[in-house]
Amino acid sequence: MSAALTDERRDVARRRPSVPRTRRRGRNRAFLYVLPAAAVYAAFSLWPALNTVYYSLHRWDGLNAAEWTGFDNYAEVFTDAELFGSILHSLVLVLFFAAAPITVGLLLTGLLMGRGTRGMTTFRVIYFLPQVVPLVAVGVTWRWIYAEDGVVNQALRAVGLDALTSPWLARHTTALIAIGLVGTWCMTGLCMMLFVSGAQKIDASLYEAAAMDGAGAFRRFTSVTLPGLRGEISVAAVITTIAALASFDLIYVTTGGGPENATTVPGLLVYRLAFSYGEVGGAAALAVVLTVLILAFVTAIRRLTREKE
Repeated sequence: MSAALTDERRDVARRRPSVPRTRRRGRNRAFLYVLPAAAVYAAFSLWPALNTVYYSLHRWDGLNAAEWTGFDNYAEVFTDAELFGSILHSLVLVLFFAAAPITVGLLLTGLLMGRGTRGMTTFRVIYFLPQVVPLVAVGVTWRWIYAEDGVVNQALRAVGLDALTSPWLARHTTALIAIGLVGTWCMTGLCMMLFVSGAQKIDASLYEAAAMDGAGAFRRFTSVTLPGLRGEISVAAVITTIAALASFDLIYVTTGGGPENATTVPGLLVYRLAFSYGEVGGAAALAVVLTVLILAFVTAIRRLTREKE
């Protein structure tokens, strides 16, 4: 009985289609082609990331031997007023770097799409210019615009609103908002470009059907354009949110984190802790917390904007 079963299994194995040798060789060659890129990625991305997690559990000044501290560095991130305040500041910047640009970008898209394609290229170039200029140059320019004798205060004095003039970047109550408005100015053009490109791919028959049903311009925008831009909105939200949470250069050039730590953000404190104060372990812990925060935001955005099956 067992011999018969063994012969039957052999017959099944013979009849089972086997992977040709050429296909296996092709897979091996494919792995060889991927191997150099994978090695570079592992060396310059995965290994530094693992090292960051490792040093976040130690107290290390970058020179002497690291001392194991467990989760003390993480506890300090959430108990230290300056460190935890920087995270709150970055969350405020999300409103200016992500929510406001997406809202304004959708509004501009609705206005531009309603006026045909004439002059569309000119509008795209004008609104996209802030993305071409480096953020360091943007920061220097807006620092001059916000100065006491800058363009903003001069415009207020010109219309008789001298009482509203202020050193915008030097006042505790206005510095973070002023920087946030710069982020809105920078990111709005990118969002608008994504939305206009996506709106042009929407089938025109959908707009015609909505118009035949008596839908006005606003109704067509909310019922046809917005659902058709779900993917573009998701991409814009992810890009702008990461820019807000990982902001560094704009803050460093304009305020340096001041006044009185009113504009400190995690990226700036990671730089200071590691290279100015010699607290590499604390900097690594803050970097890990920032990474987890970004991943949480990106995951939430992807789920909220995912199309229902």
